[in-house]
Amino acid sequence: MSNKFLVIIPAFNETENLPAIIPEIRNILPSADILVIDDGSSDNTYDIAVKSGCLTVRHPYNMGDGSARHTGYIYAFNENYDFVVQIDADGQHPPKHLTDLLEPLIKNECDITIGSRFILDTGYKPTFLKTLGMSLFNIIATLATGIKITDSTSGFRAVNKKVIEFYCMEEFYPSHFPDADLIILSHFVGLRIKEVPVWMNQSIRLPMHRGVGIAYYAFKMLLSICVTLLREKPMPRKR
Repeated sequence: MSNKFLVIIPAFNETENLPAIIPEIRNILPSADILVIDDGSSDNTYDIAVKSGCLTVRHPYNMGDGSARHTGYIYAFNENYDFVVQIDADGQHPPKHLTDLLEPLIKNECDITIGSRFILDTGYKPTFLKTLGMSLFNIIATLATGIKITDSTSGFRAVNKKVIEFYCMEEFYPSHFPDADLIILSHFVGLRIKEVPVWMNQSIRLPMHRGVGIAYYAFKMLLSICVTLLREKPMPRKR
């Protein structure tokens, strides 16, 4: 029996971007299903996803990117998918790297792949404050796991069925700041993690966190990581 692939796209007011990214994904992974999680958009995001022939789930209000991803993983679990790739709707994550993320999973080299902007010199240049925060989170994730992590905040990832089951543990999934937390939690339960070099575009959205906002976001994320390090180690969910 062939593997079932699902690409999940959390989307909030992505009317302008979805029409471009969906055909790209289909061109690279024609056998994959695409699930758009409309996170309470006020524009035509949901209608565009439906007209594009994508699977769709609609949140009644904006619950945040982490919650949208979690909804996608619950869908994947319920529909018995073998592999999931999560990709942003805004064009930051090039679909050309989808196969790069999936290949190590298919070969059973690891359970989770993370697309890293910093393994190779890709020319990606975040702001100074963002670089500072990312470096701190990378150090914490590296120390917590014993694995060199270069891009702990990357949301461009792929996972296998074992991880899908783990992510569906409602009580442990960190909905607000899932990126670095999930690296640590996944390591705690023995899941194998591998970074894959990718080229990412600068997000075409306006930055979500500027100035004091960046510092506040970094503080909240750091606090979330500390809670993750102190919490009881979870056990993977069984089907």
